[in-house]
Amino acid sequence: MLQKQYSISETISKKYFEEIEIIENYEGIEEFFEIEAQLLRQIYQLELNEARASLRQLIDILAIRAGKDFIRSVRHYFVILSSVVTRKLLENQAPSKKVFAFNTACIQMIDKQMKDAEFLQFADDLIEFYIYVISERKQPSYRHQTVNKVIMYIDDEVESDFSVEDIAMYFSISTSHLSRIFKEHVGITLVEYLNVRRVEESQYYLRHTNKSISEISDQFHFCNQSYYTRIFKKYVGCTPKHFRDKPEEEYYRYKLPERLL
Repeated sequence: MLQKQYSISETISKKYFEEIEIIENYEGIEEFFEIEAQLLRQIYQLELNEARASLRQLIDILAIRAGKDFIRSVRHYFVILSSVVTRKLLENQAPSKKVFAFNTACIQMIDKQMKDAEFLQFADDLIEFYIYVISERKQPSYRHQTVNKVIMYIDDEVESDFSVEDIAMYFSISTSHLSRIFKEHVGITLVEYLNVRRVEESQYYLRHTNKSISEISDQFHFCNQSYYTRIFKKYVGCTPKHFRDKPEEEYYRYKLPERLL
């Protein structure tokens, strides 16, 4: 066993020094991690177009080095990048189960959804997914701390089956009082916010899984598929089926209003 471990270590060391000699002949490699740091800043600051452009630069550098193994190198890098973003979610105190699900979803998407001929479009979609999930962890800044906590609670537990009454009970507050302060500070009702978040989250299951629309409706606890379709169309502007069938359709994003009070 020790001999085998030594042999593996020796092989890796040899390959490492070979790679150093090869890479010295390529221009632009020294910029790779500088651009990557820029990309991560852009993702964390929710700068979608800028992050997409930075990832394209990194892909160009990978193309210089990888040659005919280019697509495989891109796949490997997407997995690495997803793991880095996962750590950022942990730093932002996202629930462990959600962080683990995010990382698993990214790897499955890269493995099953990335087509060699469409890797640039996939790169754009991956950045959009990163930014969407990171944006969920942005701490709301309304003056009423209970409202802020309710928003974070819903974002963390959006797939749970709870009602306004359940949320009020969780925060030891009356349903009427919670409904009133939420509308006063956020500008929409708590029921509307629940629907908005469930619709937002469901878009990724429509686009990146083979689940039926009925299954997705049940997953997000809409009373039936017809109601889900109606609410989805209200916010996204098209039906779930149309959204699934037309990958060029933009994801719907709800932006919390500025503080009203």
